[in-house]
Parts: sequence; structure tokens; C-alpha cells
Amino acid sequence: METARVLVAADKFKGSLTAVQVAERVTAGLRRVVPGLAVETLPVADGGDGTVAAAVAAGFERREARVTGPLGDPVTAAYALRGDTAVVEMAEASGLQHLPDGVFAPLTATTYGSGELLKAALEAGATTIVFGVGGSATTDGGAGMLAALGARFLDADGKPVAPGGGPLATLAEADLSGLDPRLADVDLVLASDVDNPLTGPKGAPEVYGRQKGASEEDIAVLDAALTHYASVLGPDTAALPGAGAAGGIGYGALVALGARFRPGIEVMLDVLGFAPALARATLVITGEGSLDEQTLHGKAPAGVAAAARAAGIEVVAVCGRLALPPEALEKAGIRRAYALADLEPDPAVSMAQAGPLLEQAAESIARDFLAA
Repeated sequence: METARVLVAADKFKGSLTAVQVAERVTAGLRRVVPGLAVETLPVADGGDGTVAAAVAAGFERREARVTGPLGDPVTAAYALRGDTAVVEMAEASGLQHLPDGVFAPLTATTYGSGELLKAALEAGATTIVFGVGGSATTDGGAGMLAALGARFLDADGKPVAPGGGPLATLAEADLSGLDPRLADVDLVLASDVDNPLTGPKGAPEVYGRQKGASEEDIAVLDAALTHYASVLGPDTAALPGAGAAGGIGYGALVALGARFRPGIEVMLDVLGFAPALARATLVITGEGSLDEQTLHGKAPAGVAAAARAAGIEVVAVCGRLALPPEALEKAGIRRAYALADLEPDPAVSMAQAGPLLEQAAESIARDFLAA
């Protein structure tokens, strides 16, 4: 009989456990039932928050830089480097986690720090940059990022346009001639699980503005401002998949930096070395905090399951809560899902006790799939 080898390739349980902690807890639970079980862990991410941590867990070096936060205050942001490949996570510089509780700035939050973080990766010698975008506090179309990289955005009086998405309504001239020349020699991959356009009913302000504190009036202002911004820089690019990612930073990267868009989980599986790890596995365990309809649209577990199914390897999933019927799981390539909510129905307790509960779930997986 073939010796069992388990690959744990799960994303974080947001608010409870990092992807690294998920892997540790699952491993502990499996080995309680099958001592000495061969387990390989490969924490994964889809380009959103946690992407740098996943790269570091896979052997990249963690680097830090002081950059401008979304409200203009300095913050410490991390990126990951291995050889000449960098993984840059825009949320590290411009993410919602940098806003004080209850404080939002939908019209004025800036991606300037994301541009500074890309610059730090250039200065470290990166010639391939995986730019993970998601979890942003911003809706500025990437204008702040481009300004940090040398672009100039001027109003009708020739003065710099103020930071944020709202002031882009006053944009008269965009001068990209000062962009960092090193960008021309970089392969910049826009990694996102979001394929929205920049504006309109499926655009960044309408779909994601509310989670960044935007009122209905703010959303209308931002949509009009970004439409005007795109008319100056390049309206055709605004309709491309990924242009609306992370408050439109995807648009800035596509229109001015020569970025190419790829689904975040596909890029990250390549970068993390998933294929060789998969080749060694007889069972894959994936998962994230909530397995729901969104999971099926480019989230990490769906990407892992699709790759494993293509290789003929069985996949099970762990999650905090399960909101998908068995037929949807099966269609995604997931044989069975184990939810912490089945062990502890109180969501607050389940989140607080996620580690021990996840070990219990892993014990069940071991008994169901691995015990002789």
C-alpha cells in the first residue's frame, strides 16, 4: 500500500489563525491519530493580506520598509524577496489594517506607500515582482502609487492634485515621463482574486467602496472622479479585468507600469512551489475561514483544489464555517469539508478556540482518510 503523504496547503482563518498556524494545528491533529505521518506544509494566499507571510513561510526573506500609510502617516511594511523575485502586498502599505478602529477616509486615502514599497523591491534588485492586491483602504486608482514612483498629477493651475480618489476629479494633466526607469525592465505581475473593472456598476467604488467607509454620495463622487482620471490616462484599460482591484490600484499598474493580470492564487502557487509539493502528496488539505460562494471565484482553496484534481489527488478542506452545499464542493474538487462550526456553533467561541478546534477537525480527517 502506498505510504500516505499529506500536503497542507491552506489559507489563513481571518481573525483567528494565520496560514502558518492553520498548517501547524492541522499537522498536530493528524499526527495525534497517525503518529509519524509524513506531512508537508505550504501555507498559501491569493494575493490579498497574508501573501507576504505565505512567501516567507515558503523560504523567501522578509524585508521591511518605512512607507506612507493610507492616511499619510508613516507605517512599517513588509515584502518578501528570494533571488531577483519579490512578493509585494499592497495591504502591507495601504491596507485597512492601518486605519484606526472606526476611522475611514474613502475620498482621501492614498496608495503612495504601495509605490514606495514597490520602489524598495526595485532597490533590492527585484526584476520579477508579484504585486498582490487586496484588502486596501484606498480608492485612488493607483494614483498615489504612481506618484511615489515618479508620476506627476496636476490640476488646471499646474499644481499637484491632492491625495486620494476624490481629488482626481480636478486632474488636468498626467505626466508619466518621470516614472522610475527600472520599471521598464521588470516583469510586474498583478496578482488578485478580483477581476472587476475600474468603474461602473461592477467597478471598484460601487462594489468595494462601502467596506472602506464610503457613503452612497462618496461612491458617486469616486466613480465620477475615477472615470475622469481614466479619461486622462487611458479609458480602454479601465475596462480590463483586474483594473478595479484594490480600489483601482490594478488600473494604475496596468495602464502605467506594464503589469499583467493573473489570478492571485495561480501566481502564488507558482511562486510558492506548489507543483513539486503536490507531486509528493497522496492527500491535500486546504481551507480558509469561510468556505462560501466567494471561495469558488478565485480564492485559495479553489485554486489548490483545481490543481490537485488535475493531478488526480484527493482534496479535503477545513474551514471555520461552511456555506457551500456538497455538490458545490464536489464541483470545486473538494471531497469533503470539515467546519469548526460543527464542533462549536457559537461563532465567537469558535473563533477564540479555532486552534484546538482545528486540531479536532484534523483528527477526524485522519480517522476518515488516513487511519488503516
